[in-house]
Amino acid sequence: MSQPPANPKLYHIVHLDKLTSIVADGELLCDAVIARRVGGGTTIGMGHIKARRLTLPLESRPGLCVGDCVPFYFCPRSVMLYLIYRGNHTDLAYQGGQNPVVHLEFDLHRVVEWAQSQQRRWAFTLSNAGARYVEDRCELANLDEINWNGIRATDWRDADTKQVKQAEFLVEGAVPWELVDRIGVISNGIGQRAGAAIAQAAHHPLIEVKRDWYY
Repeated sequence: MSQPPANPKLYHIVHLDKLTSIVADGELLCDAVIARRVGGGTTIGMGHIKARRLTLPLESRPGLCVGDCVPFYFCPRSVMLYLIYRGNHTDLAYQGGQNPVVHLEFDLHRVVEWAQSQQRRWAFTLSNAGARYVEDRCELANLDEINWNGIRATDWRDADTKQVKQAEFLVEGAVPWELVDRIGVISNGIGQRAGAAIAQAAHHPLIEVKRDWYY
């Protein structure tokens, strides 16, 4: 496997109209909590996969399921974003395209430090966490088991590369808004709308146009 970066970053993608509720909550919530709420913005994931994740166990964290955790990718421009961009997947109800989707960027080590200080369990998977079987780990020493070349790949037509590119980092329950370091957007217009959505927040991460994070 390839070596992990010195300072790995984590990415959580959400629809622009979810920023207001995230800021109001002061945290990003896991699907197990979100599933019990009404409203809060546009859902961009696949409903049946979200439902399955609620019962998919993490072997490294007994009693914890994937859906009990806030999910992150290890890269922007994810496979999921491509499906949103294409808009032709039969299981994807959302058809609004990639433009209103924003990337929330976090520092992995800061997230781990926070999680451990709060007794929140965390783990990471070596491939798509929504698959029926996936390997997971809960020690930073095992980060080198991730296929980082696959994470960085821009051509993931190969089935194996596609799976490892979808590796996830998972944090139990919720992650505070204040840990967001940067918001990556597709255009200045979306950036302005993102700025307005978080205007009332105490924490204002950098909002930056990152066209290379999109298709």
